[in-house]
Amino acid sequence: MSFLAIDVGNTRLKWALYEAPRPGAALLAHGAEFLENIEKLADGAWAELPVPAQMLGCIVAGDAVRGRVQEQMELWDVAPQWVVASAAEAGLVNGYDHPTRLGADRWVAMIGAYHRMLASGPARPMVVVMVGTAVTVEAIDAGGRFLGGYILPGHGIMLRALESGTAGLHVPTGEVCEFPTNTSDALTSGGTYAIAGACERMVQHVRAHCGAEPLCVMTGGAGWKMAPSMSVSFELVESLIFDGLLVVAQQRFAAQA
Repeated sequence: MSFLAIDVGNTRLKWALYEAPRPGAALLAHGAEFLENIEKLADGAWAELPVPAQMLGCIVAGDAVRGRVQEQMELWDVAPQWVVASAAEAGLVNGYDHPTRLGADRWVAMIGAYHRMLASGPARPMVVVMVGTAVTVEAIDAGGRFLGGYILPGHGIMLRALESGTAGLHVPTGEVCEFPTNTSDALTSGGTYAIAGACERMVQHVRAHCGAEPLCVMTGGAGWKMAPSMSVSFELVESLIFDGLLVVAQQRFAAQA
């Protein structure tokens, strides 16, 4: 009863094969491909995998990319299923004005973070940050209601915007420092502290709204770059979207049985 989880972002496809669709299941294999290399999966990384009994994924890259992924899955007799945000799922209530317009990756990551928190202690408000091509900063109260969140550009988008809109800023990546004295360090530090400032402001809002100190969790491919620059303590969790997919899969597939 192996289970395939897929997370298709704006830049890469990440996948993980588990022994079962449930939190805590053993990880059998995992990998990642840039979106331009999706067509290599069936003859490459997926060719020797055990046939998954079930699959669940989340995707933000659009219908065309989803179609390419499903073509690669034709080597197995498994029906592809994809998460779409809803008004409520897995104990989380979606406070978005139009719940289905919330990005699937944001929804799944919040579900993963919320269940991870419940498994380790009493319920608390949360701030959940994903640092990737874009950055999202989400607020959840202790009862599991998604209050709302920010979306802002990631490091790469910020730098490309400055390069395209400002003369003479084609410079190498610099270091993060308190008082940059060269353009490379100024750009890198500015982008990093812009993201850190958004995260810290959300922590302030949640603290004031909920009357309690939030548990802060960070994930995403560039999360490790941000962690040293945060003035608020964030737990870095690499597998948050996969954690959420396992929770959703357990509930959905159990209901279908």
